[in-house]
Amino acid sequence: MTERRFLLPASLLAAALLALLAGLGVRVAAEKLPLRLTNPEFWKLATDFSEPDGTFHSENLVSNEARFQYVLPALVERAKPGRAYMGVGSEQNFTYMAALRPTIAFIVDIRRGNLDLQLMYKALFEMSTDRADFVSRLFSKSRPAGLGATSTAKEIFAAYANVPTSRALYDRNLKAVDDQLVIKHGFSLLRGDLDGIAFVYSNYFTDGLDIHYVLNTGGGRGGPGGFPTYVDLMVATDGEGHAHSYLATEESFAFMKDIETRNLVVPVVGNFAGPKAIRAVGAYLKQKEQIVSAFYLSNVEQYLRQDGIWSQFCTNVTTLPLDATSTFIRSMRGAFGGFGGPARAGLAAGPGGFTLDLGAMAAEVAGGCER
Repeated sequence: MTERRFLLPASLLAAALLALLAGLGVRVAAEKLPLRLTNPEFWKLATDFSEPDGTFHSENLVSNEARFQYVLPALVERAKPGRAYMGVGSEQNFTYMAALRPTIAFIVDIRRGNLDLQLMYKALFEMSTDRADFVSRLFSKSRPAGLGATSTAKEIFAAYANVPTSRALYDRNLKAVDDQLVIKHGFSLLRGDLDGIAFVYSNYFTDGLDIHYVLNTGGGRGGPGGFPTYVDLMVATDGEGHAHSYLATEESFAFMKDIETRNLVVPVVGNFAGPKAIRAVGAYLKQKEQIVSAFYLSNVEQYLRQDGIWSQFCTNVTTLPLDATSTFIRSMRGAFGGFGGPARAGLAAGPGGFTLDLGAMAAEVAGGCER
């Protein structure tokens, strides 16, 4: 008698196996986070997770938290590396990311201008070979001789202090940034995004190494007694003399260049208390089985409480995948500017205007959001 064999398609076999495992109570793994996002995947996340553009009283082109590194020793002890990172604002995120080495990062900010800033940085990271090359592109200055892999951040910025800015370099670099994003990556940037990138980049060109936080009303000066300059932030330490900025070492810069090149730093437009952005990030991270390692809040909670919407933010945080080590990084105002505020007991404080604090995310939101 002829034996008849029935072959099932591979897809049906796979489905049957998954059903069997589920029936036996075996946990089926969710789709894993890829080693890189494709260009369409990156842009879809940035677009689909975003909310309408909002406003704030400053453009936040540069951080105003002079002592932001004071919290780093405690942060790296508490938060686990190799997980997801979330943040808000500008370049301070890169230093926290260089310390925690996340697998993916989402930068959520109420202003679309911050998305433009992050896209500018993305292009510059990708196109730069090392720290000295990156500073050259960021500030439109020709690279001086003598800078290498062992140069400190102080040495790099001291060398560039004597180099004039170049309009020709600015024009060439801005076109290269636009081409990197639109032609190489194929991102469907709005006309307003290209204008926003030009606005950000022009401020770095005009203000140079002394660029600092400025209110939209024009208030605030840089340097001692005022807001920290970009150089101040890059050469700062953790209070014990240890430099951690993303430009402190080639290793830290190389990490940022790599994660940006793999499309794994995703800018999102959203209000922390909004209905979509944080929740969308949370759903995606759960799908990819990624725990949030740290969430840098700056002092956004201050404004959420002023507006009476902090509880909505807290509820949004409950949708994120957390564990006992997931950590808030928050700043609280000790003085108006970036320098010269009192320390607070029990916090990672310094003489800077903002005092840094760490919080246990899961425990805080478990305490209830009606506070």
